[in-house]
Amino acid sequence: MGSDGYVPLFETKKVKGSVIYKLFAVSIFVGICLILVYRYIHIPREGEGGRWAWVGLFVAELWFSLFWVCTQAVRWNRVYRCTFKDRLSQRYDEVEFPRVDVFVCTADPTIEPPILVINTVLSVLAYDYPAEKLSVYLSDDAGSNITFYALLEASHFAKEWIPYCKKFRVEPRSPEAYFLSISDPNDVNEAKEFEAIKKLYEDMENRIKRATKIGRPTEEQRSKHKGFSQWDSYSSIRDHDTILQILIDGRDGKARDIEGCSLPTLVYLAREKKPQHPHNFKAGAMNALIRVSGKISNGKIIHNVDCDMYSNNSKSVRDALCFFMDEEKGQEVAFVQFSESFQNVTKNEIYGSSFRVAIEVEFHGMDGNGGPQYIGTGCFHRRDTLCGRKFDKECTSTWYKENDPESEESLHELEAKWKVLASCTYEENTQWGNEIGLKYGCSVEDVITGLSIQCKGWKSVYFNPERKAFLGLAPITMPQTLVQHKRWSEGNFLILLSKYSPAWYALGKISFALQLGYLKYSLWAPSCFAALYYCIIPSLYLLKDVSLFPQYWSLWFIPFAYVISAKYSYSLVEFLWSGGTILGWWNEQRIWLYTRTSSYLFGFIDAILKSAGFNDEAFVITAKVAEEDVSERYQKETLEFGASSPMFTIITTLAVLNFFCFFGLVVMKITMDAAGVRYLDRMALQILLCVVMVLINWPLYQALFFRQDKGKMPGSLTLQSIGFALLACACFVYLQ
Repeated sequence: MGSDGYVPLFETKKVKGSVIYKLFAVSIFVGICLILVYRYIHIPREGEGGRWAWVGLFVAELWFSLFWVCTQAVRWNRVYRCTFKDRLSQRYDEVEFPRVDVFVCTADPTIEPPILVINTVLSVLAYDYPAEKLSVYLSDDAGSNITFYALLEASHFAKEWIPYCKKFRVEPRSPEAYFLSISDPNDVNEAKEFEAIKKLYEDMENRIKRATKIGRPTEEQRSKHKGFSQWDSYSSIRDHDTILQILIDGRDGKARDIEGCSLPTLVYLAREKKPQHPHNFKAGAMNALIRVSGKISNGKIIHNVDCDMYSNNSKSVRDALCFFMDEEKGQEVAFVQFSESFQNVTKNEIYGSSFRVAIEVEFHGMDGNGGPQYIGTGCFHRRDTLCGRKFDKECTSTWYKENDPESEESLHELEAKWKVLASCTYEENTQWGNEIGLKYGCSVEDVITGLSIQCKGWKSVYFNPERKAFLGLAPITMPQTLVQHKRWSEGNFLILLSKYSPAWYALGKISFALQLGYLKYSLWAPSCFAALYYCIIPSLYLLKDVSLFPQYWSLWFIPFAYVISAKYSYSLVEFLWSGGTILGWWNEQRIWLYTRTSSYLFGFIDAILKSAGFNDEAFVITAKVAEEDVSERYQKETLEFGASSPMFTIITTLAVLNFFCFFGLVVMKITMDAAGVRYLDRMALQILLCVVMVLINWPLYQALFFRQDKGKMPGSLTLQSIGFALLACACFVYLQ
């Protein structure tokens, strides 16, 4: 408590042991500098073998050094937050809480099944928050009448589900997740209600799945709600009018559950789509929701979640309010970003999909430098900051004095009136997508929007509670993983090339350390070249007996050995400290290799083409469902390939090339040549690098040569990669 009696609603703690880590990081930096000095003073003279390979390694190591400095920016000043929800309740009556508008976005009923979507919707409808102050909006960019039907079913089920959650303090409040996580309750009365609510859910689920299977609601189902008539003029996903339906109107408190308590507002929106008008993907959907919600409920807090990321903690809204409503520090908080976690990650994280280190370490570091990125889900925003407001120390927020939404007309009249807000032409000649709302022109619209908000003087907060607030679905195949990383790397690199680049747009507007934090992610795509060079050139030069690293008895060997061992030892310790396993860390190194040599390369190329105007913007949705055999292999932690892909061609060719370089030549040289020991002396680090490449690719070799299931590499791609690797080796040996 302060001297004036002020008691904070949240606490910020700095990480322990930061001084020790900083000394450790400085020692690595000294080692990196010595490596660069070695490279510079030992460049082979003109005409000597390996000169240009040496220069290339020098450039690659310079790049890795720059990237390493950026990674320190997200580790140098880590902070951890905790909230005091009891103090919030003591200080404010619930009538003083702000309205909260929750946005859930979906775009494809095949990839994102309606039953998955409504479980997320039901989980946020059941938040532990005053119902009359809570509104949930589903944006359906597919304009699917099946998704609308599923939401209609959910609106009926919510009348039973919400009071059940309150009565038994259910966690999590996604019905599917809850029923999977709990066995029959011991109490007889509770068990009876449990079975009843579970039966209601299963009946609803079966009806939705039957409609999904036949591709449409039945005529009987359509006849039960007037809203289906809005599909009479529907042409296709890319050509339809605005569809707006308020399924539960909780604004005036008249909508009631089975216990007679108020229900939250529930709204379905499919914004207008026309082939001749750009729709700007998720950013366009979010901006349409901002406008429509401003008329219906006008919540001062906007909260958005992906359709596959259900609420795992019903008190998350109150956690967020602890930051916004803190009298001293809350005025500068623009958004509260919760950690992103996944329910389907296996023990050893075969695809590195948990982003464990980013969640447990890096985002805490960005928080200590001024605030984390906005990552597009699990985030609470001030409405006015999304609408372009700049930070002003003199301007304070009074959360509970809100403008009432329009309510003087009938619901049908208001729906018809507000449709224009989600039309294709509404944004013409306006600042939407530029100064107002989420930014357009980038596949990671969330990141660029968050950066622009911070550059207007606002802070953000990262909150990573012990009980994760949201749980989503991670990719469970290699194609999904690589495509997802391609989209992220491409989008972040496009930000670097845009007018909103953290390198110049953010200069002087945010801290230098936070700039470096943004650059760490913006430089993912161009990192592909240094990674590819290091994976190819040292191994190929084994064939020519040309050493590109110091001999192990040389003093110059020490900085190489120290930096490599220290960096990867710390990486392992950091991963284990974050809750991972040793095998999980090894799997993450493999995914690091694959994404940087394939996803990031294609992301870089596409970003350059888009910047030059030669390629249209596209948004790829990651599939949320998989066939049974694919799921089984995922649970067994077996890599899933199963199809040809240009990205697979790269990673398989690299794997086979390193296999040839080591086993085909190095082993023969050491075992059969009398000079084998001297060869080992000179080439120790190159051989080590090649060995690591072979070991890390072992599951890929299995998929290429040994596996017989559907998840193996296609035979044509196996032959292709062997041919490319042999051609590379032959050209290098005979044409150099």
